[in-house]
Amino acid sequence: MVRRFISYYKPHKVLFTLDLIAAFFVSVCDLVYPVITRNMLNSYIPDRNMTFLIIGAGALVLAYIIKMGLNYFISYNGHLVGVYMQADMRRELFSHLQKLPFSYYDEHETGGIISRIVNDLMDISELAHHGPEDLFISGIMLIGAFIYLSTINIVLTLIIFAFIPILIFFSWRMRKRMMDAFMETRKKVAVINSTIENSITGIRVAKAFTNSEYEEKKFEEGNVGFVSARSRAYKAMAQFFSGTGFIISLLNVAVLVGGGIFTYNGVIDYVDLTTFMLFINLFTTPIRTLVNFMEQFQNGMTGFKRYIEIIDEPIENEKEGAAPLNNVRGEIEFNGVSFSYNNGLPVLEDVSLKVEAGTTLALVGPSGGGKTTICHLIPAFYPLERGSITIDGVAVEDITFESLRQNIGIVQQDVFLFNSTIRDNIAYGKMDATDEEIFEAVRMANLTEFIASLENGLDTQVGERGVRLSGGQKQRIGIARVFLKNPKILILDEATSALDNATELMIQQSLSELCKGRTCIVVAHRLSTVKNANEIAVIEGGRLVEKGTHEELLEKKGSYEKLYTAQFTLVNG
Repeated sequence: MVRRFISYYKPHKVLFTLDLIAAFFVSVCDLVYPVITRNMLNSYIPDRNMTFLIIGAGALVLAYIIKMGLNYFISYNGHLVGVYMQADMRRELFSHLQKLPFSYYDEHETGGIISRIVNDLMDISELAHHGPEDLFISGIMLIGAFIYLSTINIVLTLIIFAFIPILIFFSWRMRKRMMDAFMETRKKVAVINSTIENSITGIRVAKAFTNSEYEEKKFEEGNVGFVSARSRAYKAMAQFFSGTGFIISLLNVAVLVGGGIFTYNGVIDYVDLTTFMLFINLFTTPIRTLVNFMEQFQNGMTGFKRYIEIIDEPIENEKEGAAPLNNVRGEIEFNGVSFSYNNGLPVLEDVSLKVEAGTTLALVGPSGGGKTTICHLIPAFYPLERGSITIDGVAVEDITFESLRQNIGIVQQDVFLFNSTIRDNIAYGKMDATDEEIFEAVRMANLTEFIASLENGLDTQVGERGVRLSGGQKQRIGIARVFLKNPKILILDEATSALDNATELMIQQSLSELCKGRTCIVVAHRLSTVKNANEIAVIEGGRLVEKGTHEELLEKKGSYEKLYTAQFTLVNG
């Protein structure tokens, strides 16, 4: 894990090396004070040598000026190393998220993912900058202090430094407890983020149903869980800091008693004792820094562990040898397809059907029967469990994802719009589209009049998830997006079921235009909208139970006839 973390320094090794060099000289500057002080007490002051006294003072001032400049360099450029690494990780994480399969997002909440991208990477950035720097400065100061004090009295030096292994052992023992506590805290933060993201997204529903109190209660459950987890983390931290603080305090007792005995017996003089005491005060700072580093290390490494968990998630892997699909006609065939999601419950069982190029297949049947799953399997959003799906005779797994999905357009019931302009949302179907192509897509989707009525036209902001638009307007923007993409295969998944009759009629005209010359898979609950399909397939309980034209299925007096009669009766009272 640590080795993997270190690998992220590689692109910034020059700046990082300069930062450590600066840290080295800061440590040297800190060691200058007790050394010059000892010389002053030993010779300059007793010998009344004013010249060397002034030179020594000047050397200290110069050392502190150099230290100030070095600290500025470390503070600025050292933080930049952390920021650059954070940016690299965020870029890698975001890129990886784009490649993860649909199944990952089925199982992970958006708020939890955002927590890892924002909160965890911030702590990683702090560790990336302060961790090596603090370790390096502290190490140099402790080694420098040990070497210098050894020249005065090795035995007393060893007595004092014997406390450091004790401190390291205690810190190591506490490490696991702190890591577990901090990991639990991060999980609770992710839960809170997910709750907030979910509640704010659904704020209109909460207000409409006057359920603000319920949302607050739901949030409070997560909030209380966070407080509880944080309390355990702080308890572990309190034990850690109080214990290490006690061990560090014993250093002062050790140098006072040990130094007093050594001075009493004439082994060292008062000047050497003073030097030891100055060094103790000097290197308690790096020891405390090392102690604080343990907290920072736990924070950063638990964040890095959660980051790695996502990075190590397997991405969508194309089959070796997958090739682009050229000259697409749009013939689709299912052969004995079976599929289940991660819960193991079968969704499709032995489904076989064929859609001729340029024709329309309607999928109808009760909710939860597997119609949408069929739509998701055609673009290979999920791997097949058994059977095969072919396009123009080529298995979808033998086609590159990019080529496959470029030739498939999807319009769903809930069209997702990005928080940008109408132009940007339409152009998402073809990122390099010209204005003329966008205007043509607008015309084909019957959006011209609506766009003309807006003050900013195509540059009108749609708001988060298109909140400033009506359902019909969002739907037509989604249709325009697919017009611009111009795919050979079109999937309409309940594209008009959430609209009123007048809006549906208008959008059906756009959809009819969109379907011309394409292979279309239409999922619909309103059977009146699919009567003219070339073929209708009835899906129940994950199985294909009937197939035929509207008239053929009515004559069979099977499942389709029952569905149609029930809807007809309901509509006509």
